[in-house]
Amino acid sequence: MSEADEQMQVRRRRVFYIPGYDPIHPRRYRELYRSESAAQAAISDYEIGISPKTGDGPYGWHVQADIGAPVQADIAVLVWSDIVRDSMSNTIGATYLQLVRTAWTYIASGTLRRLMWLRKGPVIAALYPVGMLLLQLLLALVVGGQAGRLALAGLGAVWDAPDLVKALIWWPIFLALAVWILRWFKRMDGKFFAYYLMHDYAYSANWNGANPPELEARMAQFGDVIAAALEGDVDEVLVVGHSSGAHLGVSILADLIRAGRVRADGPRLAFLSLGQVVPMVSFLREAHRLRNDLAYLSMRDELTWVDVTAPGDGCAFALCDPVAVSGVAPAGKKWPLIMSAAFTQSLSEARWKELRWKFFRLHFQYLCAFDRPRDYDYFQITAGPVTLADRYRDRPPSKSRIDVPASKYTSVAP
Repeated sequence: MSEADEQMQVRRRRVFYIPGYDPIHPRRYRELYRSESAAQAAISDYEIGISPKTGDGPYGWHVQADIGAPVQADIAVLVWSDIVRDSMSNTIGATYLQLVRTAWTYIASGTLRRLMWLRKGPVIAALYPVGMLLLQLLLALVVGGQAGRLALAGLGAVWDAPDLVKALIWWPIFLALAVWILRWFKRMDGKFFAYYLMHDYAYSANWNGANPPELEARMAQFGDVIAAALEGDVDEVLVVGHSSGAHLGVSILADLIRAGRVRADGPRLAFLSLGQVVPMVSFLREAHRLRNDLAYLSMRDELTWVDVTAPGDGCAFALCDPVAVSGVAPAGKKWPLIMSAAFTQSLSEARWKELRWKFFRLHFQYLCAFDRPRDYDYFQITAGPVTLADRYRDRPPSKSRIDVPASKYTSVAP
């Protein structure tokens, strides 16, 4: 039997996808997988299709594929969108208060400056909601104030009236229009993403890098679901953490391994982190738990951990080793393998030109088809016959990786 045949060892796979800070129903991920897997199959000449999930458990779907060998995969989304929605249910005033607190947390501690050393793109993305919300506020104040002045000018006779009378005319107009403008911007946030991103960064900053109790409880539930899969009749259990879902995956898997819930004779365990923003959390003062989990997971033989980013993704800390840059890399560190999805090479010139300035769309490109695929193919990883460990066994880490400690805070215990 050839080495290639020996690697064709997966017939059944369980995949658990941990989304980032996303309030949307998980059916969006099913539809994204359906459409993009079909596109990639047409490009790369293989067969793949999805069908409804059967049985209980998290929301998901069933995949049947033939990519050199037939494989069945069950993909589940580990949902925390309800927690996200609850954290976003703030008034306009509360959001602006979040803005002040979040900016203070990152700037006063020096964390923002250290993050800039790594990658400017995600820091600019973090500053975007601050700038956009302040611009919206300024516009509301200016337009409201000018409307009040125009109203007074239209009532020329009032100019000689006492200041109290002028104020009684100006203030209601100013406040009504300013509030209306701010509410309009909030309703239109599906286009601007200012409130959404502000809530995202504020969620971690509010706890200075620690996990809120409700999130810890949900992560424990996720761990139970993954542990049950590791007891099942499958060849590989693959956990995919996207964006801020990557740091949740780190802690969930670290907890499973510490608790002895990963059997040596069980399915292969793999962790694929995509478009990670780990430093946005691990660089904060109270992120002891995450830093400890990063150091722990980086040494474990129980899993394979591959971290995929791309310099073309301005929302991720591209090619930044999350363990090393957080300042907690132990001697003999094994994981993660840092590799690039190389958007500018794996997308045609025409496709790259089409997507280049669609920053949020590019942040999801890891889950999508590439029209000039190289060695990263999300659908072969999730539905192909080769384990993550064997797929990248001989692949060297990216030469452009950043593995220099940059965090001010490196403690792994309170």
